[in-house]
Amino acid sequence: MDWHAWHDTYTRADSPLLQRLAAVQNRVRDALDTAPPGPLTAISICAGQGHDLIGALTEHPRRHDVRARLVELDERNVAEARRAAEAAGLPGIEVVAGDASSTDHYAELAPADLVLICGVLGNITDADVERLLDQCTRLCRTGGTVVWTRNRKDPDLVPQVCSWLEERGFERLWLSEPAVKQAVGAHRFGVRPRPLVPGQRMFDFVGYDVLRRP
Repeated sequence: MDWHAWHDTYTRADSPLLQRLAAVQNRVRDALDTAPPGPLTAISICAGQGHDLIGALTEHPRRHDVRARLVELDERNVAEARRAAEAAGLPGIEVVAGDASSTDHYAELAPADLVLICGVLGNITDADVERLLDQCTRLCRTGGTVVWTRNRKDPDLVPQVCSWLEERGFERLWLSEPAVKQAVGAHRFGVRPRPLVPGQRMFDFVGYDVLRRP
């Protein structure tokens, strides 16, 4: 899969991914609107070209409160995200080229006020979905928000994603309607975070194209 060319989907007005992006950005704005005053930290896992966070911050009144780390493996996407952050005047956005599954990338900012796991859960095994969601109890601070996405292809894992999060102390804030095939959810963490363990691999990125093979 060419993950740089994949982003061309966002240029089509009828793209479900463009609709997903709008929903994600709205959830990010909601999280910023309800966060306490002062500096905020954000983490984006498999950030792609940074559309989720950079797009939401561009005109938000709290844009300069946010210090964020976006982690992405494809260096072409990293370059696009860096250009977008610079063009938007967001010096607090750091885009890192590297393996987004490694906890080492997030140790400096975790637990964070905002954790984005968008475009990830449909590209890893179900067991790794649960493993990553469990790691959110280390990545997200008390009162922080996790914004996530997952397709609703059969079998629909979205209800299980909600259950796994809610079993771990996350409160459901918002979930897109079942008819929306590219689901978006937002959960707030209500308990004390566990320490983030360095050197841990949180998931293995497989790719939806590989996962769908018979």
